[in-house]
Amino acid sequence: MKTKCERRSYSIEFKLEAVRLANQSNQPKSQIAKEFDISRAILYNWCRLYGDQGEIAFQKESGLTTEQQEIKRLRLEVKQLKEDREILKKAAAFFIKESK
Repeated sequence: MKTKCERRSYSIEFKLEAVRLANQSNQPKSQIAKEFDISRAILYNWCRLYGDQGEIAFQKESGLTTEQQEIKRLRLEVKQLKEDREILKKAAAFFIKESK
């Protein structure tokens, strides 16, 4: 049975160092990602975010307390559940109409 992989979190300093090397080094980004033990996609995303927003891009989540992060996660979950509920309501109404 497969278990859900736990998401790794990275410090701001780690992200900034990886982006700095990716932008200033002659090495390919894939090699830098391998050295940092992260996926290429993560490194490319960090580079894009840094290019768009600078260092502030990595401070958004870390500036939140644990409780604020949990509230944010729960709000997203509630939003998804409400959307799921609406879909189920519409499906139920459709099948009721079809059975008449």
